[in-house]
Amino acid sequence: MRRLIVFNSVTTDGYFTDKKADMSWAHKSDPEFNSFTEENAKSGGELVFGRVTYEMMKSFWPTENARQMFPVVAEQMNKAKKVVFSRTLDKADWNNTRLIKGDLVDEVRKLKNEPGDDLVIMGSGTIVSQLTDARLIDEYQMVVNPIVLGDGRTMFDGIKEKLNLKLTGTRAFKNGNVLMSYEAAAKEASATSQ
Repeated sequence: MRRLIVFNSVTTDGYFTDKKADMSWAHKSDPEFNSFTEENAKSGGELVFGRVTYEMMKSFWPTENARQMFPVVAEQMNKAKKVVFSRTLDKADWNNTRLIKGDLVDEVRKLKNEPGDDLVIMGSGTIVSQLTDARLIDEYQMVVNPIVLGDGRTMFDGIKEKLNLKLTGTRAFKNGNVLMSYEAAAKEASATSQ
């Protein structure tokens, strides 16, 4: 079974986007972090997006500007297999992208049972919260950026039930970013059970 992994940047106060959906604060140029990003991009995986993130990514990564600024990441993003979940898109024409219009939870269950590389969600907070509620996400990789926004949107807006996480790894970068990797922890035993 394929694993489903979330990879997102978040602020120190827990937001993955500001209230205007801006994420530019997460894209500081830094040689060490850029090298990590390139390594991560080469590690593969089928990318999973919601419509908003898909359209944002598609508007940048296939461009000449992206190829000049981030040649390794641009190449990987453009050749990677991609899935976009949307009920409103009529087509998904970014290279190697398939459009899925069905029920998100049911379709992700099917994807996880297909052969292939792990599935990686980038951005797509609405999808993250829905799949968190369905307990389909195997790992959360969050790059905590040393910035406080004071307001914005978390990846977990609207989750219905508390999710306990188990820390599985950390990595600090010289630019102040810290990668924290988590897996879902076993459910806590009820206080009344014996």
